[in-house]
Amino acid sequence: MNAALADGAARQLANATKTAAHLDTITPRWLVRLLTWLPVEAGIYRHNRVRQPEAVEVACPPRDESELPQTFVDYEPTPREYFLNPVSTVVDVHTRVSDLYSSPYSQIEEQIRLTVEIIKERQESELINNPEYGLLTNVAAGQRLSTFTGPPTPDDLDQLITKVWKEPAFFVTHPAGVAAFGRECTRRGVPPATVSLFGSQFITWRGLPIVPSDKVPLVDGKTSVLLLRVGQRRQGVVGLYQPGLTGERDLGLSVRFMGINRNAIASYLISLYCSLAVLTTDALAVLDNVETGRFHDYADTYR
Repeated sequence: MNAALADGAARQLANATKTAAHLDTITPRWLVRLLTWLPVEAGIYRHNRVRQPEAVEVACPPRDESELPQTFVDYEPTPREYFLNPVSTVVDVHTRVSDLYSSPYSQIEEQIRLTVEIIKERQESELINNPEYGLLTNVAAGQRLSTFTGPPTPDDLDQLITKVWKEPAFFVTHPAGVAAFGRECTRRGVPPATVSLFGSQFITWRGLPIVPSDKVPLVDGKTSVLLLRVGQRRQGVVGLYQPGLTGERDLGLSVRFMGINRNAIASYLISLYCSLAVLTTDALAVLDNVETGRFHDYADTYR
């Protein structure tokens, strides 16, 4: 009779290779990466604007300089002020757990790492959907377009470009919106070109990347497509953050040890302070009511 050590018994003496905890909800957060971020002193950003720019008079007079117009540039008397909003939580770790079970991974650092990822996901959602400073809330009335029915078309994106024609940077839409636009382009025989950013491929239209974000709402199969100009120099959309925080780990993000209570629970406060400002109305436009459809809706296109 041949006998051999069984797999189950052998595994009792083997070391398992362990991974850190993986979090399904982590996304690339392209919007956060592509924005220009400005440090804000004392958590307040006052956005000054010119009042009635059309009233500023200039002319090309003849050589007689006595006919030069006299004018001045006025400012809005009550500029909008943006206040940095926190996204925060407290992480609790029992000291017994961190003492006994922190090899090969520190339980405290893993708890903080995963919580920071969740906070950063919420940050991108707030940049798009916050009722005070979010992109969808701050689109000027004249910069909002709507489709009557159907997926986003090249014509629709061209209309967005006419609204943000001064150095537009990129489109943002739900991943289902990206797919719907790609299918529509293929159906029309104009497959979009691609570009590489951050080591990933993006489809483009007129050379502008179409960036996916699952934070753009998708309701009943409909979503929105945004087009942004970014940067302070371009008078575009800018992100705002608080610099120099105690325990700073990233832009506007801090981790602070709060102490250990009588139950041996160690607490860590994780806070991220941010906001967003649209410096001029033509820096942002949106196409609403975009139908994403389903793949089978386009099956005949590929037959």
